Amino acid sequence: MTAVTTTAGTTFAETLRAHSRRYHDQHPFHVRMNAGLLSPAQLRGWVANRFYYQENIPRKDAAILANCPDVEVRRRWIRRITDHDGRHAGEGGIEAWLRLGEAAGLTREEIRDHRHLVPGVRFAVDAYVSFARTRPWVEAVASSLTELFAPGLMAQRLAAFERWYPWIEADGLAYFRARLEQAPRDCEHALEVVTAYCLTAESQAGAVDALSFKCDVLWSLMDAIDRAYPE
Repeated sequence: MTAVTTTAGTTFAETLRAHSRRYHDQHPFHVRMNAGLLSPAQLRGWVANRFYYQENIPRKDAAILANCPDVEVRRRWIRRITDHDGRHAGEGGIEAWLRLGEAAGLTREEIRDHRHLVPGVRFAVDAYVSFARTRPWVEAVASSLTELFAPGLMAQRLAAFERWYPWIEADGLAYFRARLEQAPRDCEHALEVVTAYCLTAESQAGAVDALSFKCDVLWSLMDAIDRAYPE
């Protein structure tokens, strides 16, 4: 597929990839996490709050499917829902995140009932789901392109957890290992879709804005957790 070139001489795909500078791996809380500087309470707070994002990913993807008229895109996109929900009980990314919480010392009940959920996280995640429901479906696909930056982050996070947080049982890190394979596959497909459908300056600008919005969502989520768990 031929890359679309912007008037500044930078390809559309390169413009999207440049948003790595705004990815939440550079948030101070995340930097401290990877440096092994979080307390058990802070790490548990992150796991509990991030669960709200994880459990809403299939709802976001279902919204994209509902709005997407392209059957070929739908056939491939639906796998994202299966990855998170699982085909059967005890499978999928949501289940893996619950196991991460248990490995970190949380119970399934306290994760699922959102007793630790802070308002800023709820607001950011709900805004993302609403975006996927109400914006053009290609823009919603573009917002998922933060996955372009996820494989590197996931590898760093896995190494950091294994090195700095050995009190977390190794089996609890399965979610991170799975995303090392899933994220590259998902972002390749999303980038194919966006570059195929966004052929005008206006549609490309919409896609870039959508990706910027998603970066803001993830950063706001980290801000809210950082404030709620200062030590």
